[in-house]
Amino acid sequence: MFDAKIYIERRKHLATEMGDGLIVLAGNKPVPMNYPSNTLRFRQDSNFLYYCGLDYEDIALTIDCVTGQSTLYGDDLSVSDIVWEGERTSVKKMAEQSGVDSFKSSSDLQKNIGARKDLHILPVYRDDQKFFLQSLLNVSEISSSKSLIACVIKQRSIKSDYELSEISSALEITSQMHSIAMRSTRDGLLEQEIVGLMEGYALQNGSRMAYPVIFTINGEILHSNVYDNVMKSGDLALNDSGAESPLHYASDITRTFPVSGRFTPIQKDIYDLVYEMQQTALEFCKPKTSYKDAHLAAAKKAVMGLTELGLMSGDPEEAVSKGAHALFFPHGLGHMLGLDVHDMEGLGEDLVGYDDKNQRSDQFGLAYLRFSKDLEPGFVLTVEPGIYFISHLIDQWKADNKLSEHINYAEVEKFKGFGGIRIEDNIAISDKGYSVLGPHIPKTTEEIEDIMQS
Repeated sequence: MFDAKIYIERRKHLATEMGDGLIVLAGNKPVPMNYPSNTLRFRQDSNFLYYCGLDYEDIALTIDCVTGQSTLYGDDLSVSDIVWEGERTSVKKMAEQSGVDSFKSSSDLQKNIGARKDLHILPVYRDDQKFFLQSLLNVSEISSSKSLIACVIKQRSIKSDYELSEISSALEITSQMHSIAMRSTRDGLLEQEIVGLMEGYALQNGSRMAYPVIFTINGEILHSNVYDNVMKSGDLALNDSGAESPLHYASDITRTFPVSGRFTPIQKDIYDLVYEMQQTALEFCKPKTSYKDAHLAAAKKAVMGLTELGLMSGDPEEAVSKGAHALFFPHGLGHMLGLDVHDMEGLGEDLVGYDDKNQRSDQFGLAYLRFSKDLEPGFVLTVEPGIYFISHLIDQWKADNKLSEHINYAEVEKFKGFGGIRIEDNIAISDKGYSVLGPHIPKTTEEIEDIMQS
């Protein structure tokens, strides 16, 4: 945990911003995997962690926005529980560690909130939270507080130095995971063997994954969690993986590399283009610049490069405005990063990534941009352009003769089976621009080939 003063200040700030009412934050409960007593590994709610840091099951927190007083609700384990689970920190000690003003039994929560009409609750994304709140409030539908959502997003969007340190500590482990993957990948191995090495390294170092590992020779599948392919020379392996810090701050890094240890000429051409897309996007990563502009600049760079390779044609700006680039770059440039790998997405992606000035597009590809707002000092984001050759998408667009004035389908057909390439880093926005967080992870084709040959 951070020092109690940090959580006290966060709660004080939130109560002041809200002004009135009672905030109810429900911690997560154990979730059965396949029968009640066989539960999934526990992960605390990120908003609960942000405001009190307590990583325990079956506790709840209230914050009185008028008095600023906070109360922790929970029960100490019974002897029967201790026999199976061992001791855990007492509720009294939890309150002290987090600087919470008072603590009470779980049974007191319903009594204390009673029939209050001024409750503030965040959106519910898990059934255990939903059922708990329905029972607690004696309602069938849970209404979330728009004002609370807005205040939490505003507060959590700006990362402190303490938070940046946590993300950097996660990246220390993640950098080693990626190095292990590059050094260990070779012809004839199953993808799952590399995944096991990475996850094992994280576990050995007191960490776990911030999200399920994406490691695949089918890089055109954006979020593949299937690891049963045999890797062969000539394949590209895409590794999108990141560890959590001890306090559950996420990292999120992607590298793509050749199974053989050497890029073929065409693999190098496409890889270098994705690298240039990222470098172009990074030039836009500074305060008061829209992240959508960074995305579109990367898309324009993609069109220019693909035109040189004979896959596209015409004016790059016109091609981007029509969305022609999305056949090859069908996702957004990146997203916020913090206690969640897609930070605060449970509060509403549009609320986190968009505002009155920056509205979400309905154009294919651009519609998947998770973050579009003007950048501010303290924001932490991923920057992850990519180029993919997705056979089903190519077939669909070709059948419709879609944007054929910009896409050379005869040449594109030759790239079916190529896979996909994505490069991703995590950055923090400062007054002067941006900084790449964490240790350097081999990224250029030369660096990747060097580490794979070492």
